Amino acid sequence: MAAVDLRNVSKRFGDALVIKGISLSIAKGEFVSLLGPSGCGKTTLLRMIAGLEQTTSGSIMIGGTESTALPPEQRDIAMVFQSYALLPHLSVFDNVLFPLRMRNIGSKQEQTKRVKDVLEMVQLDHLATRKPRELSGGQQQRVAVARAVVSRPQVLLLDEPLSNLDARLRENMQEELIQLHRQTGLTTIFVTHDQEEALSLSDRIILLNEGRIEQEGSPSDLYSAPTTRFSAAFMGSSNILDVELEVVGGARRARLSSEDVLPLSIGHSGLSTITFRQEDVQLAPASGTSCRAQVETAIYLGARVRYVVTVGAHRIRCLAADGKQFKAGDMVDLRIAPERIRILE
Repeated sequence: MAAVDLRNVSKRFGDALVIKGISLSIAKGEFVSLLGPSGCGKTTLLRMIAGLEQTTSGSIMIGGTESTALPPEQRDIAMVFQSYALLPHLSVFDNVLFPLRMRNIGSKQEQTKRVKDVLEMVQLDHLATRKPRELSGGQQQRVAVARAVVSRPQVLLLDEPLSNLDARLRENMQEELIQLHRQTGLTTIFVTHDQEEALSLSDRIILLNEGRIEQEGSPSDLYSAPTTRFSAAFMGSSNILDVELEVVGGARRARLSSEDVLPLSIGHSGLSTITFRQEDVQLAPASGTSCRAQVETAIYLGARVRYVVTVGAHRIRCLAADGKQFKAGDMVDLRIAPERIRILE
């Protein structure tokens, strides 16, 4: 039985159809990220699962129960908002206790034990008497997560909970969310526009584009094997080139200029679009035996150097280890393993 099952769900605001017939099944204990740019529908979809927005059509099942028309408090879900929404006049302990009292879950002794256990799990038991204003942003975020999981809901919904944190703290909280998921086994749906967060946290990523599922799969699937131009452009820094594909003597290749081609492992003849990652490009001193490129820009990044090179009318970005450095104007050989080049739909 799926923890969450969406069946042809749509949502319309006035004349605008923002969710366009999405069907999605999420397994019990799975960590799924809804990923996409602003306005793609990911938060609207999450709010429909939570019951904060009503569907225009379609159905939502939670734990095998028809939940499309149920109010939020009857859906056995918990949600962490971007703003955390902590009660400022209550202590950390009482903020976490609040949902247990509101829903009358357990005796007073059981409630106290649950709160102590979950505060220990998020490493805030020593701050139980403090008010939210006395906490850092990361500590407030952990209180919000503790409050969400204390009632042991079937599904935990996270709406961009890390977006208000600085880069260092965001990394720490990503690690803590991974540990929390391992400890609780909660089915988790995480909304983010940050591909790094989705890649690091998820069992599965649902990439949304204009209210539809563009691509879904494991983090490695979406990163290494994008199927559309949108997926390739959104997931990481890919090179996307419109080229002429050829098959010559059984050899498949992509023509970048009148003189320069890249070998392919698969392909056909005709105009098409190829994509490959920056880190898949290798540069070497020009020998005249490979695809030749000219260095346009070299940007030092510490452990790596980002180069922008040109081949014919194409500009290609690549990441190279900090070793042999080329400078603007240098001619180089450009090599990419054929199996690392994908042909897009």
